[in-house]
Amino acid sequence: MDNLSGTLSRTRGTAVSADGTVIAYERQGDGPPVILVGGALCTAANEAPLATLLAHRFAVLTYDRRGRGASGDTAPYAVEREIEDLAALIEAAGGSASVHGMSSGGALVLKAAADGLPIPQLSVYEPPFLTDRAGRSANAAHRARLDGLIADDRRAEALELFLADAMPPATLAQLRHSPLWGELESLAHTLAYDHAVLGDARVPTKRLRRISARVMVVDGGASPRWQRDTVRAISEALPRGRHRTLTGQTHDVAPHVLAPVLEDYFAA
Repeated sequence: MDNLSGTLSRTRGTAVSADGTVIAYERQGDGPPVILVGGALCTAANEAPLATLLAHRFAVLTYDRRGRGASGDTAPYAVEREIEDLAALIEAAGGSASVHGMSSGGALVLKAAADGLPIPQLSVYEPPFLTDRAGRSANAAHRARLDGLIADDRRAEALELFLADAMPPATLAQLRHSPLWGELESLAHTLAYDHAVLGDARVPTKRLRRISARVMVVDGGASPRWQRDTVRAISEALPRGRHRTLTGQTHDVAPHVLAPVLEDYFAA
């Protein structure tokens, strides 16, 4: 922080991933680096409110994941390329960084840590793996339909299919006719990337056991039972896992509730 003006430093930059893809990011604040990894349909802008709350103590990097916003999208997609993108961000942050991942971004962060990226401590919020067979079967059918729509470049239909599970029909209809719809539709093809990160949606127990870093796994006390079951399964599989529940929160966690929890954890 600038002690004279009381304003936080803010810079924009790019990192080049191993395959040459340019990844756009923004850095706020000064201090130990923390990288925020967004979930489905999210860009750096979605993570900005949380970043601002953390930036008084950390240098917080938010970025547009591959295929989103100002970042590139070199074909063909592979989860390994997204892990390389995060590695490039960590290098830009100074060679090592704490990382927080939201939803499918949390799944990506866990896989990156298991692959040995220099992440000394990380946290994730409700990675959407599934612990029950019926749920995984339904997810596989949903993924097949979604991938088919995206392959046919029917982005609006793919977006509607995805969002139908997250909101009531009346809310979805309102969103469909709002200015935000066009922005979301431009990101719809990346829903296939998030499904790829999750794989068959099983909790990757063997992979999680390879993570030597400290990991805080967070859920919302008002989230559905299946999400809370998943978070417990993840925390139990991790050698240094810690489970934390935020009372009254759902998957759409409030930044002002999450920020102090992350601050205390990353500062420890």
